Amino acid sequence: MGAGEPQPATRLRLERTFPVPPERVFAAFVESEQLRLWFGPMGFEVADLLLDAVEGSDYRIAIQPPEGEPFDILGTFRTVDPPRLLAFTFCYEEPDPDDQETLVTVRLEPAGEGTQVALEQARFKTAARLALHRDGWTDSLERLAQALT
Repeated sequence: MGAGEPQPATRLRLERTFPVPPERVFAAFVESEQLRLWFGPMGFEVADLLLDAVEGSDYRIAIQPPEGEPFDILGTFRTVDPPRLLAFTFCYEEPDPDDQETLVTVRLEPAGEGTQVALEQARFKTAARLALHRDGWTDSLERLAQALT
């Protein structure tokens, strides 16, 4: 890229408001039985899960797509500050050549009777990988909304 050309986006940011208190939303991210209900794109299921949301602990989520073989997402919890902040690394066990470990940060703020969630994930190597994650998180947050109501 030459000077003056725009740099590709490397950071994903999504916001969503849920009609429940921050404690309920935070629990949905860190409690295994709740996470199973909503994590992953539409049509995908959590096949297996190893999750202990403690700073420094690792997690592993096996995802079963509608067709094909399951795949694993893994990472480490960096910040666990209920019910306001959660940060964890995110990596596919067998990454695409354009994948790299990213950091997901979930901030929860009271919004009237509900919760405003700001989810950020960075840094992506390519716009295509960012778009893949944007679509996955958009679906996941929609599924979370359904699980919470």
